[in-house]
Amino acid sequence: MTASTQHELVLVREFDVPREKIYKAWTDPDLMKQWFVPRPWGVAEATLDVRPGGSSVIVMQDPEGNRYPNRGVYLEIIENEKIVFTDAYTSAWVPAEKPFFTGVILLEDLGNGRTKYTAKALHWRAEDKETHEKMGFHEGWGKAADQLAELLAKAPS
Repeated sequence: MTASTQHELVLVREFDVPREKIYKAWTDPDLMKQWFVPRPWGVAEATLDVRPGGSSVIVMQDPEGNRYPNRGVYLEIIENEKIVFTDAYTSAWVPAEKPFFTGVILLEDLGNGRTKYTAKALHWRAEDKETHEKMGFHEGWGKAADQLAELLAKAPS
């Protein structure tokens, strides 16, 4: 087992939309609220300062109305190509109490308006990767990707 397989979870999909639309869905709070968490959960609030060092606050809400704020910071942004974010910081460069993972979203142009979408969750410890996997990483992130595809299929060109 390599270090990456011990610490990394990956989801890969192909979308029949240009990568610009996927990037926008990741960086526009109103769009993010429509797909980011598996239904019946939702996103109650999304505040995104999409730039290296910019913070994000995404408040997830369960069907009973309980709210779960997730704070993070963007590490790298390459428009329409790459988004790297982490929960290791809560805002600016204030360290989080217990960092869990760094997310990497890669958008590769496949031509003809198609995009290869790769979502990675990089964990500091193998135990955190295992916890994330047991929490339903593949099912949850997969369902969110399905919801993203549904949203983009309805969006005007």
